[in-house]
Amino acid sequence: MKILVNPDKKIWKKELARPVQKTKDIEKIVKPIMKKVKRQGDKALRKFAFEYDHVEIDSIMVDPQDIKNSGKLVDKALKAAIKTAKSNIEKFHKLQEAAPLSTEIMNGVTCMRRSVAIQKVGLYVPGGTAPLFSTVLMLGIPAKLAGCQEIILCTPPDQKGQVHPAILYAAKLIGVTKVIKAGGAQAIAALAYGTETVPRVDKIFGPGNQYVTAAKQLAAKKGVAIDMPAGPSEVLVYADDTAIPEFVAADLLSQAEHGADSQVILVCPTEKIVENIIAQVNLQLEHLPRQKTASKALENSVAVVIDDMDTALELINEYAPEHLIINVREEEKAVSGIINAGSVFIGNFTPESAGDYASGTNHTLPTNGYARSYSGVSLDSFVKKITYQKITEEGIRGLGPVIEVMAENEQLMAHKQAVSIRLNYLDKEKK
Repeated sequence: MKILVNPDKKIWKKELARPVQKTKDIEKIVKPIMKKVKRQGDKALRKFAFEYDHVEIDSIMVDPQDIKNSGKLVDKALKAAIKTAKSNIEKFHKLQEAAPLSTEIMNGVTCMRRSVAIQKVGLYVPGGTAPLFSTVLMLGIPAKLAGCQEIILCTPPDQKGQVHPAILYAAKLIGVTKVIKAGGAQAIAALAYGTETVPRVDKIFGPGNQYVTAAKQLAAKKGVAIDMPAGPSEVLVYADDTAIPEFVAADLLSQAEHGADSQVILVCPTEKIVENIIAQVNLQLEHLPRQKTASKALENSVAVVIDDMDTALELINEYAPEHLIINVREEEKAVSGIINAGSVFIGNFTPESAGDYASGTNHTLPTNGYARSYSGVSLDSFVKKITYQKITEEGIRGLGPVIEVMAENEQLMAHKQAVSIRLNYLDKEKK
């Protein structure tokens, strides 16, 4: 990791830049894939499965019987863990339900709002370098709680043309029955355009690499909503001398192992703390099965020494991390100073892994600085908020003249007339 000591604010953006390719370069690869899926449907999905996943697949959709029997192929301990995670995620997301709102704004004018589920949603579950069955829970549970009518899950097959049984077991547990063997940009295209097997959806959810992210953004231009531009994973750890170096190192590596294009950032008040943590990173790295991947990610990573907390918080908010771990003495001050982050983990005993799997919060979060303007996935992500209004005779008499004046001054006379004709009607009725 590169170490920066009290760097000038002018170089923050450059030194903390994410290791992402230029959007135009990625789109040049993704656009032809999406066009081919749009034109050729299932045929294109089979072609890309062979090209990118190195497997020939006969059936695009997973056999429902395979989903039903998936539990037989999953370790007992893992099944128990998935059930606990499911319970926690359900509890937290259930609390996010919003009751219908209704209030009389003025005499005879009532305004209302209620949440309505998005009908058809597509869930993308990465499965390339690791089968992320946890993402099935993170996306499927709020979709089910929201009441989405159709849920389509896309995930890449392995080299035997199969979907990992833990992914299928998680899907079975929450009631998702349509699982498609497709990954990458081609899966996003299938959800966006529809194929002979894959229904077109109204909104696409799920994390992925830069190609998946680019495909989602292109789909959004075609009228399909997306959760957020979620790309390669990242974490920023803010730690002082109260943090346990071994813990911090483990948290940094837990994100570094996601992918070579992941990034980890360490912010500390002294060089000594940074050195102690990096020593632990190097020690733990030697024993990781995904050592090469983590090492590559660490090449993109930076440790920053900032001795002033206000400046440190300014840098953190400027970076806007997907995951933020706060492990400092002045915990409350640090937490209250954060305005840009996907999800925050507080204290020595709150690893980022908890949010990834089982604490209850959602792990589908904004990356690449999008935490400045996007929230992570929640129950709200799967519903639309529809407003309603009802105006009585008394209400239109009181509000009508206000509308008339405003419409006339905007020179929208048909708007004014829509009110005036009602007021005239009521005046005649009164006579």
